[in-house]
Amino acid sequence: MSFRGLATTTLKTAGVIGAVGAACVGYAAAVEVRWFTLRRFTVPVLPPGADPLKVLHLSDLHLMPTQEKKIRWVNELARLEPDLVVTTGDNLSSPDSVLPLLRAYGALLDLPGVFVFGSNDYWKPHFKNPANYLLPANKQKHKPHGPDLPFEEMRSAFTDAGWADLNNLKATLKVNGLRLDFAGTDDPHIKRDRYAEVAGEVDSSADLSIGVTHAPYQRVLNAFVGDGYPLILAGHTHGGQLAVPLYGALVTNCDLDTSRVKGLSTWGYEDRQAALHVSAGLGTSPYAPVRFACRPEATLLTLVPRIHAAD
Repeated sequence: MSFRGLATTTLKTAGVIGAVGAACVGYAAAVEVRWFTLRRFTVPVLPPGADPLKVLHLSDLHLMPTQEKKIRWVNELARLEPDLVVTTGDNLSSPDSVLPLLRAYGALLDLPGVFVFGSNDYWKPHFKNPANYLLPANKQKHKPHGPDLPFEEMRSAFTDAGWADLNNLKATLKVNGLRLDFAGTDDPHIKRDRYAEVAGEVDSSADLSIGVTHAPYQRVLNAFVGDGYPLILAGHTHGGQLAVPLYGALVTNCDLDTSRVKGLSTWGYEDRQAALHVSAGLGTSPYAPVRFACRPEATLLTLVPRIHAAD
């Protein structure tokens, strides 16, 4: 092949790659980021003979007041008639998001619920180099200024509705005749977790004990498992947000491995194990409104009795 022919072929190839790349970016920004989906998992963690319990796990809405499609979609989840709602933080992206958020949750606020906060319940997002997301979590910098989002207004709305605040706190709820014990931490990603304040072996008289946190850092997961919690719920990762088809996520934005970046898995520590569910969440930063091969999601977990061999 002549030099001119090689150059022409190279330019054509580069043009095709560029066109494919542009198409992928367009799809990620215009289609998938708003293509909400409901995941379903069955988790055998209840005592033998217990009736199934439906848990709606919501995370990382990063809600802007203008996101009407997301608001309507979340609002319609009440039709699932869950028994319990768990939200694992990063609800807000604007100082004006609280009322739209409450409109999104709607009838879900009438149900038993628990919540923890993430960094974007305290601090509104700011533009930053997207490449920083690929850095290890311990290399990322967080602004030292005080919170600038109305997290206390949101906290009051949640607790006024009867939802339990689990930010470095414990709570007990009676749901469908079952005693559910909870322990939670504030966001480990910004080092607001204080596990020592909720530490201790689970109470064996509870029908189920659940650990709740925003970011699934290993130190928190190990602490929950070490204390005997059989189920842990978290968010934060966005499922990697930009995944490679047939390969998966490149990052988790914490020290969790990418095989557990979203969905249901098992986390072991010492001689104990727990079911771990990590939600890929429903939103993104307004400065990076794209998702690829990782649809925004909510999850309905159906808790069922443990198999006898694991009792």
